[in-house]
Amino acid sequence: MHGMSQSKPLYLGPRLRRLRRELGLTQQAMADELSVSASYVALLERNQRPITAELLLRLARTYRLEVADLAGEDAEDYGRRLTDILRDPLFADIDLPALEVADIATSFPGITEAILRLHTAYQRETVALASQRESGGDDAASDPVGEARRYIAANRNFFASLDVRAEELAAEIAQAGDAQDWLKLKGVRLRLVPPDVLVDAVRRFDRHNQQLLIADTLSGPSRDFQTALHIAYSYLREEIGNLLRRETFASKTAEVLVRRALAGYAAAALRMPYDRFARAASARHYDIEALANLFGTSFEQVAHRLTTLHRPGAEGVPFFFIRVDPAGNVSKRLDGAGFPFAAHGGGCPLWNLHGTFGTPGQIRTQWLELPDGQRFFSIARTVSTGGGGWNQPAVSHAVALACAAEHAPLLVYAQGIEPKSAPATPIGVSCRLCPRAACTARAAPPIGREILADDQRRAPAPYVFADD
Repeated sequence: MHGMSQSKPLYLGPRLRRLRRELGLTQQAMADELSVSASYVALLERNQRPITAELLLRLARTYRLEVADLAGEDAEDYGRRLTDILRDPLFADIDLPALEVADIATSFPGITEAILRLHTAYQRETVALASQRESGGDDAASDPVGEARRYIAANRNFFASLDVRAEELAAEIAQAGDAQDWLKLKGVRLRLVPPDVLVDAVRRFDRHNQQLLIADTLSGPSRDFQTALHIAYSYLREEIGNLLRRETFASKTAEVLVRRALAGYAAAALRMPYDRFARAASARHYDIEALANLFGTSFEQVAHRLTTLHRPGAEGVPFFFIRVDPAGNVSKRLDGAGFPFAAHGGGCPLWNLHGTFGTPGQIRTQWLELPDGQRFFSIARTVSTGGGGWNQPAVSHAVALACAAEHAPLLVYAQGIEPKSAPATPIGVSCRLCPRAACTARAAPPIGREILADDQRRAPAPYVFADD
């Protein structure tokens, strides 16, 4: 039989469990349909019993599946996953021959599953510990910014209801002429006024006179975005409220920050409607400057929008976005890709994101590699906010988009380059989470490593560890 061997037992635990859950069956219900006991199904799902050829055929007939699909080797998947986690620098000093790893995955699937779960828990707790140390506590209410970022990341920065409604409104606005004409139909007058009239604001809605006041010193894209924000707060209030009511936040501040983020998302969706923007992004090979010119938006606004392209059937390249100031403080993170540096990344000085301040306005690209071997492609540039007049200083930030290396050839910035062979800069998520002991750019020792006391020698790296 294809996929099975007379001498090699076949374990299908995780696959059988996924199949049962997809079918909506209990272990007892599946057992009844296969004419076996529920305890036997439980043993099979825990990989404590190999599946027989007879039962494999019965599964295929009962649920109308291909035997070859069912009998595909779980051991291969286990072996691949086990090999991936054993690349962790935690195991760097242990000899782990590939043949032994494959034998463990094949012969001891239960132990393999236990190792995988332990490593997942270890990674999760390491990140949690770093977060607690950096924030000075573990109370969610004390970190509303982190809570808001986690909410956005949990949704992969994609909110379908906002996109759908924004597309409808964008079509209405286009039919009316532009946003100013559309607001006029709603009884709202748009006025550009000097900043001193707004008193420390760039946008204000005068409800009594039904006037939307926007600072006349803003750039064109910024004016248009502030107009779109007003429309989002006023005419997508119901959709934003529905999203907020589905969540419970630890503090009112966190809820306010999430509301602000959702309004910004809706405003971007109004300026760059999903379907049109996704098609343009693909056709222009994600050329950020070209897209900004096409939609009359800024570089940063386009970068934001590119993290949101997750509509089923019309997905774009998954991106992670980060913005830092010249001191390295992270002022914004948008995770549309589930990347490992979504919560804490951005602090590695080897990432050329931080070097863009020396080349303002120029795009810099870089291939990146994390300690576990994961590779990414980064696009970074400086952007400015504020200014617009004498004694109104502009503020510079560096922004970066990063995608998984395998997606990079889809981008205009990396066309014709083979991701696997491109020279990559070894970076870390942050110094506290980076195990690269010999890194000369390290600012702090990693969690769990003891520093070696050595009065007679000074190594190039700022720290030498006791177990090196």
